[in-house]
Amino acid sequence: MTDTGKDTLGTRSTLNVGGKEYAYYSLAKAAEKLGDVSRLPISMKVLLENMLRFEDEGFTVGEDDIQAIIDWQKDPSTGNEIQYRPARVLLQDFTGVPCVVDLAAMRDAIKKLGGDTAKINPLVPVNLVIDHSVMVDEFGHPKAMEANMALEYERNAERYDFLKWGSKSFENFSAVPPGTGICHQVNLEHIARGVWSSEGPDGQMVAYPDTCVGTDSHTTMINGLGVLGWGVGGIEAEAAMLGQPISMLIPEVVGFRLEGRMAEGVTATDLVLTCVQMLREVGVVGRFVEFYGPGVANLTLADRATIANMAPEYGATCGFFGIDDATLEYMRLTGRSEETIALVEAYSKEQGMWFDPEAEPVFTKTLELDMAAVVPSLAGPKRPQDKVILPEVDELFNRDLKEVYKKDAPLRVGVEGANHDIGDGDVVIAAITSCTNTSNPDVLIAAGLVAKKANEKGLKPKPWVKTSLAPGSQVVTDYLVKSGLQEHLDAIGFDLVGYGCTTCIGNSGPLAPPISEAINGNDIVAASVLSGNRNFEGRVSPDVRANFLASPPLVVAYALKGTVTEDITTTPIGQDQDGNDVMLADLWPTNAEIAKNRAANIDRSMFESRYANVYDGDEHWQAITVEPSDTYKWRAGSTYVANPPYFDGMEMTPAPVTDITDAKPLAILGDSVTTDHISPAGSIKEDSPAGSYLISNQVAKKDFNSYGSRRGNHEVMMRGTFANIRIKNEMVPGVEGGYTTYNGEQMPIYDAAMKHKADGTPLVVVAGKEYGTGSSRDWAAKGTILLGVRAVIVESFERIHRSNLVGMGVLPLQFKEGDTRETLGLTADDTFSIKGLADLKPAQDVDIEVTRADGTKFAFSALCRIDTANEMEYYRNGGILHYVLRKLAA
Repeated sequence: MTDTGKDTLGTRSTLNVGGKEYAYYSLAKAAEKLGDVSRLPISMKVLLENMLRFEDEGFTVGEDDIQAIIDWQKDPSTGNEIQYRPARVLLQDFTGVPCVVDLAAMRDAIKKLGGDTAKINPLVPVNLVIDHSVMVDEFGHPKAMEANMALEYERNAERYDFLKWGSKSFENFSAVPPGTGICHQVNLEHIARGVWSSEGPDGQMVAYPDTCVGTDSHTTMINGLGVLGWGVGGIEAEAAMLGQPISMLIPEVVGFRLEGRMAEGVTATDLVLTCVQMLREVGVVGRFVEFYGPGVANLTLADRATIANMAPEYGATCGFFGIDDATLEYMRLTGRSEETIALVEAYSKEQGMWFDPEAEPVFTKTLELDMAAVVPSLAGPKRPQDKVILPEVDELFNRDLKEVYKKDAPLRVGVEGANHDIGDGDVVIAAITSCTNTSNPDVLIAAGLVAKKANEKGLKPKPWVKTSLAPGSQVVTDYLVKSGLQEHLDAIGFDLVGYGCTTCIGNSGPLAPPISEAINGNDIVAASVLSGNRNFEGRVSPDVRANFLASPPLVVAYALKGTVTEDITTTPIGQDQDGNDVMLADLWPTNAEIAKNRAANIDRSMFESRYANVYDGDEHWQAITVEPSDTYKWRAGSTYVANPPYFDGMEMTPAPVTDITDAKPLAILGDSVTTDHISPAGSIKEDSPAGSYLISNQVAKKDFNSYGSRRGNHEVMMRGTFANIRIKNEMVPGVEGGYTTYNGEQMPIYDAAMKHKADGTPLVVVAGKEYGTGSSRDWAAKGTILLGVRAVIVESFERIHRSNLVGMGVLPLQFKEGDTRETLGLTADDTFSIKGLADLKPAQDVDIEVTRADGTKFAFSALCRIDTANEMEYYRNGGILHYVLRKLAA
């Protein structure tokens, strides 16, 4: 869909680029009729163009919506509800499998309702990149990647069969096979166009901004290329694929002014960790952040992408950079056609979307950073926003060891069968991983240069460190090999283990059994250092409790150092061949060395070659033979892909919304509960409800795979909901893991939920601030509804999870100012009744009556966080997919 073919306001114009004519919707013409737009942030201009292109009652966009965006300059705060339509959708396999499962289930359901199965088909381009499944089983040797790929296909054969069926059975749907790269890097280097063009209803080519939503929160990375994009849950993405607009409020836009340039020895990772900390302090949840000012011109495109990538970590919907010469240079380097590049430049300049470092747009609020003040840093040990400058990492860890882990001093214990011991603060995982940093040649080359200098001095990583290199693009291998740096990385253990998310998503693979046993048998607080974007509890490895985000060269340095208990800037990294101390400064490359290496070893031909046959895959992928079909033939007994129960018994008319009466709490949780806590992606414990289910279905422990890989099976995933090993439910004080109480008896959350379900008792979840932070995984909402939770009552929601809850028919409620679970004294023995839901309105106050164990009652008021009229329609239909399905069936 490009536009409606109508032009009520008369803004449709013609742009000639290289002798080719394009229609476009002119912001200048809109300004003539409705008011000046020159000081709108560029990201808001993209939204304005979207409104102009779809301005038509049939598309629920009217002149009032357009006027509201223009008038935003007078009062830059959250405004009207608008219906936004992205140009395309990006998926990865952990979220892509459940998306395709839902689409297949919707085809079955629409058939039962008497509708046309062909209507369940993407109307916009959908790209799925398989990147989340590879695990670091093998490492530290030349055949590691080959072995890991073989294991990946062995474990995920059924999932990949299913995804290949989807690519053959749905139009506008293409799958990038495993071993290619990470979806955000593939998007940045290949898929994105900057400005999109497609044929309109009248046959004319229409040019419009490239925009996307993706089922991964780090979809925001593409904003570094001037493409407005953000993460949504899979259910919202499916609706967008099927032509449903994304209902949103006109956002606030925070301006982040950058000045100066980074100092010698400072990396883009250090810069983004500083930005994350600053923006979390300001509070930007649900807002756009747009970077502006003269410092932007001093950032490479890869640096901008690094900053944009971590928007979920600073809480924003997106972190946007406008298009300028650096954008065009990057597009040229990465193999985009000259025709595309010319269109991007001409369109951006014509529409006033070209970045001007001297411009001062209107913003909701602004903050400023002189990049010269940024210093080398890490973030951790539990949250990306907890930045710590490099010389203070040891102080932080040693303080946490006493205050958090209640240890007087670091403990060291022997490792069975090894000639070394292991202790608190030892780095057991050092991983160069994730789209955030492996998309940036400067930090990868810096890591290679540190490895080169270390190797030449005879340094090796400590024997307890699991090292890995998992780039987000095959091009990384090309330039590391060409420069000769890969051989030095190999020499100190950083052999290629695969192209994918690996450690960053929790696929770090097992530690050596003696190491794992020493850690778990002695309550050792082991550490990881990774170049990822997430370090939440229980995410990286079940054996590791302190996780630090760092730049790739620092990952290499910490692998050599082996501990976070000593200051890496003032104590030796190790000793050279002659027994001399080697300091970090002896290994660190200069900015000039990095720039020289980049210029000599990266060129356009690498990108052209790697992406020439990007959808073909290797011999493993090509060996998968499936036939397209109208509906999917579900395999009985499959533990990977199963027909979900969402549409069971569904009628064309939705049942009336009923009050929530006498609900019991399933969990009472604290602040910063992440979607990893709610729906973990990593390993499945044998004694968990999910593990018991798999064993009962004759799945051996070695074949459990991960929760992320099992997202196509609702039976596994609902058992895994709230099953994170580090979650703390206040209903069971002092207990870690997915436990709760039922009639006073402690048991796994899934078991209790099923007992409540058998009793006919509805459930609620209560929590603190920043509920649902982190990944965009829709299973955090799907699992919640399948456990029988009708409402979630918290102090504040993160954007995507709130939307996902509404999309699954769960009522999100927010405590009013001054109220918390603690001030109200809410406990496991309370019963909750929420009335008046039949007449519920968006953003309405809702009264909640609480009955204590002794029969006394009290009430408090909470804010309904169903924010828009469209969302209310989804809620009344039992979820967004039910709404879309009824609409298409009708």
